[in-house]
Amino acid sequence: MVQVLAGQAARRTRIFDRSRTAPVTTARYILAFAAAVCLVCAVMVSGSAVALRDLQAANAEQERQRNVLFAAGLADPEEELSDADMAERFAAVRAVVVDLETGAELPEVDPASVDPLVEAGITDSSRAAPENLARVRRVERRSVVYLVEPGGALDAVVLPVRGQGLWSVLYGYLALEADLDTVRGLTFYEHKETPGLGGEVDNPNWKALWPGRQVFGTAGEPIIEVARAAAGPVAEDPHRVDGLAGATMTSRGVTNLLRFWLAENGFGPFLDRLRSEAAD
Repeated sequence: MVQVLAGQAARRTRIFDRSRTAPVTTARYILAFAAAVCLVCAVMVSGSAVALRDLQAANAEQERQRNVLFAAGLADPEEELSDADMAERFAAVRAVVVDLETGAELPEVDPASVDPLVEAGITDSSRAAPENLARVRRVERRSVVYLVEPGGALDAVVLPVRGQGLWSVLYGYLALEADLDTVRGLTFYEHKETPGLGGEVDNPNWKALWPGRQVFGTAGEPIIEVARAAAGPVAEDPHRVDGLAGATMTSRGVTNLLRFWLAENGFGPFLDRLRSEAAD
């Protein structure tokens, strides 16, 4: 009897010991399994990012070219463009890097190597902007502009512009005719304004009001303005464009960002240099 009881006690002890060690083994297994899954996922994500990097860069460049063509009136947003069409139309466009402080072109710098928005966020490659209504905090020292030169002669200039709207920063392109005063087109490619209100900056009917407007006053200062209500026809009211109904802050934002980038802290020095070269 004593031996039987001792044997039962020994079995209970072994069962108890196993029940205590099981959770430890299970926890280690779960942690190891989770670590292995994380490692595999990290390798897959990293591999995908590396494999798709060139494709993403090519898509971003194509989208940039498309928006430049829209602003310059060389393509319609409703038009389906093949890669061949894009290449053919963009052949008349020359991208150049400019020093925003002096207005000088930097022909030794490859435009593909310059991202103005990235450089604006780096202290060494940007400068603090003076207080302005467009709420641009820092200005890149170098930017990329696009010269439309069919046949080699300047036909239009496309400038990247940005500034605060109501809810977001609006990013777009402004195209000026060869006289560097007349608007050829304006398009925004990124913003988070309210659909149906400030989002009407994307409305083709509103964008069609811009061509022919004049951006500079007689003293050379930018006076282009999005009016609070309806503006007159180009011949009678050349410096104003119809306001966006119910979107006062977005309308002011468009006015402010255009005036900022056309003035001395934006592309003013570059435009002055082009005028001086044309006069010579």
